[in-house]
Amino acid sequence: MKLAVVGTGYVGLVTGACFAEMGNHVVCVDVDTEKLARLHRGEIPIYEPGLEQIVQRNFKRGSLEFTDDLAMALDGAQVAMIAVGTPPGEDGSADLRYVLEVARGLGEHLTDYLVIADKSTVPVGTGQEVEDIIRAENPAVDFDVASNPEFLKEGAAIDDFLKPDRIVVGIVDK
Repeated sequence: MKLAVVGTGYVGLVTGACFAEMGNHVVCVDVDTEKLARLHRGEIPIYEPGLEQIVQRNFKRGSLEFTDDLAMALDGAQVAMIAVGTPPGEDGSADLRYVLEVARGLGEHLTDYLVIADKSTVPVGTGQEVEDIIRAENPAVDFDVASNPEFLKEGAAIDDFLKPDRIVVGIVDK
């Protein structure tokens, strides 16, 4: 299966690398070209035990790619995961600007049916906002938005991903 993971921070990089390790073709997308250059050189921008080896192995195998080209990442993908930061705003609420920016990009580039899974930490109702933005950008495209929050602990994220004690997925469509 081909997956696109938008965001190569802690959640996105662990998610992308682990899905590639499980035999999927994963394209990780980021707007930070310096971070992408480091990843292409095999340098990991975060510390997580074992992640460097998984990233390097799957990158060399061709099952893990890094790009700033969202359209290329979506071409042939069955699932796109939003894994961008949601820093706290001045009032403590989640700043959704990056999630909503990704939604606009998805709406602009979607051509075939896609499941869009939001892994970012977001408040209730964000899935509907993401759906509304994509529909406004591209009313003809068929897609579903799911919520799939992560439960990764720093230092144990790979184990948490590969051997989860719980998986939560929320979607409206049956």
